[in-house]
Amino acid sequence: MNHTSPQLRVSIIIPAFNEESVLRQCLIAAVYQSVPAHEIIVVDNMSSDSTADIVRQVQLEFPERPIHLHSQDQDQGLIPTRNYGLDRATGELLGRIDADSVLEPDWVEQVQRVFHDPDVQAATGPVVYYDMPLRRFGLKADDKMRQFMLRLAKHQYHFLFGSNMALRRSAWETIRAEVCCDREDQMHEDIDLSLHLAEHHLKIKYSPHMISGMSARRLQDSPKDYRYYVTRFDRTYKAHNVSKLALKAPMVVFLSVYFPAKLLRALHTINSPQPARR
Repeated sequence: MNHTSPQLRVSIIIPAFNEESVLRQCLIAAVYQSVPAHEIIVVDNMSSDSTADIVRQVQLEFPERPIHLHSQDQDQGLIPTRNYGLDRATGELLGRIDADSVLEPDWVEQVQRVFHDPDVQAATGPVVYYDMPLRRFGLKADDKMRQFMLRLAKHQYHFLFGSNMALRRSAWETIRAEVCCDREDQMHEDIDLSLHLAEHHLKIKYSPHMISGMSARRLQDSPKDYRYYVTRFDRTYKAHNVSKLALKAPMVVFLSVYFPAKLLRALHTINSPQPARR
């Protein structure tokens, strides 16, 4: 007799605002999984480009896949759009990625594997920057950095990464009413989620096998804008009265790599073959 328990269903939630340049590749990667997702939910946050049209086109191409398009037009912003999608997902596991994420083909399978442990309430993994050179080296570096950060925090904290994360629906329901709205757009919403989970002693697991690709487009920001983005760490910690010095290490790392990574990406773009003009 087979006593194997049924696999937990994975919903994939993608908040989107004016993401026509990256959304199609994100959806195709979410469709072509070794274990199909229970559903793929795109939440369009009042986009003025062809974001919604791209979702409809992919729905036509893959009618057998449960790809859902929702419109969140009450509030502008990532957090209300994210919450809208998480609230409407029906899987036991809620995968949350960005519109520029490109999941590895076994991502859903790896998410299910992580949550075989009933103590795990949320999970995250490393990313590979697909528009940078030396991608596999970059993946190893990203993985090593995240594991180093976990050791610095003495395994008391591990932060979710919004481009590559999942949590149990029951965990989301526990913290749903408590997550910060951040109407002034000051914080890192994924770290805010992590801290609320930690307040309830809900375990976050880091899995090096749960891999997503993402764009390094943040490097296009001006130094001033990039610094503001990085210092969201500090503002998020202050909002939660967290003062551990070790948790400031990500800010140091991200600030130190900005200029060399920006130059490397520019050189990569120049040397990459350009599509032929029609």
